Amino acid sequence: MSEQHITLPEGSIERVTQTLNLGPTHPATHGVFQNILEIDGERVVSSESTVGYIHRAFEKIAERRPYYQITPLTDRLNYCSSPINNMGWHITVEKLLGIQTPKRVDYLRVIIMELARICDHLICNGVVGVDTGAFTGFLYLMRWRELAYEIYEEICGSRLTTNIGRVGGFERNFTPAAFEKIEKFLVEFPKALKEFETLMNRNRIFMERTQGVGPISAERAMNYGFTGPNLRAAGVDYDLRVAHPYSSYEDFEFSIPVGTTGDCYDRFLVRNGEMWESLSIIRQAMDKVKALPADVYHADVPAYYLPEKSDVYTKMEALIYHFKIIMGESDILPGELYNAVEGANGELGFYLISDGGRSPYRLHFRRPCFIYYQAYGELIKGAMLSDALICMSSLNLIAGELDA
Repeated sequence: MSEQHITLPEGSIERVTQTLNLGPTHPATHGVFQNILEIDGERVVSSESTVGYIHRAFEKIAERRPYYQITPLTDRLNYCSSPINNMGWHITVEKLLGIQTPKRVDYLRVIIMELARICDHLICNGVVGVDTGAFTGFLYLMRWRELAYEIYEEICGSRLTTNIGRVGGFERNFTPAAFEKIEKFLVEFPKALKEFETLMNRNRIFMERTQGVGPISAERAMNYGFTGPNLRAAGVDYDLRVAHPYSSYEDFEFSIPVGTTGDCYDRFLVRNGEMWESLSIIRQAMDKVKALPADVYHADVPAYYLPEKSDVYTKMEALIYHFKIIMGESDILPGELYNAVEGANGELGFYLISDGGRSPYRLHFRRPCFIYYQAYGELIKGAMLSDALICMSSLNLIAGELDA
């Protein structure tokens, strides 16, 4: 910490500001990023944000990997909702290759993506509660995040960085145990979410700590390129699942929670509302899946989808396809496209250029965190230091998504 003396006219009291490093290792930042604050007492005068502490060069690594090996890279973007990243990448490649997935695959993907959205919002809103002094809600909600992780584990064997699914569908079909755990989640979680809302939504202390903190207008939010809950909290009704449907989202009925002030309290309420809508979407998807053939879990694209091991050992065609996919000899169509999905934090986009080789010629990730982090200095200007921490949490800054 350093002091800066500001010279004022003769007879005035000298004003002293201090420079404070908030991060990159401060526990309240919940991630590895730095903000250099100029503070007057406990009030923030200005802020300069620094990114790059967890930069891993994923976009360059992707240029040396076959398409199907890029999925684990997307896991490490927003690791609080990694299945959405996985599905977004698979849908992008399918769009390039012209692959049409069966309805059952689309609905199963919707189930997983909405579970991931709930997990992400649980963490964000739970942490906002912690930063305002309410630790109970966070501890309570983590039990339900673990249940969702058990669903992931039943489907793909992983929990946090899931690497779930494949280009064309899923690696394996959902087991009866997976559907049972999803049903259990749908039955038990709404009660827990209602209790969490009862604890927080009208809590006087929580409201005083979040209302009017870090507000942003709809116009400023759009100028910065906000998307997702942070944009909708500012009053803009925009959601990619409705505006540009993918994975058969057009088959579902759901509402888009929208705020008015764009402050921390509205962002909290919007995410709570989205969890209720996600539960409704999952219930609809479960009902739709039951009406479809139970043995369909991937598209019929043998040139891009790895065959069953039992077929590889017994059938020449399967062995050939397996070899061509693994060795990167399957023809990838040249082309250029941008595809995006509604991530838990906003628009998660993939700008892909293919020159026909086994790896992308160029791949760029549009990470929503990186976009709206640019506004952080403006949001906390004039706020108290304690409010700056709450604002950071309510934006849901994820270090892995901030730096690709």
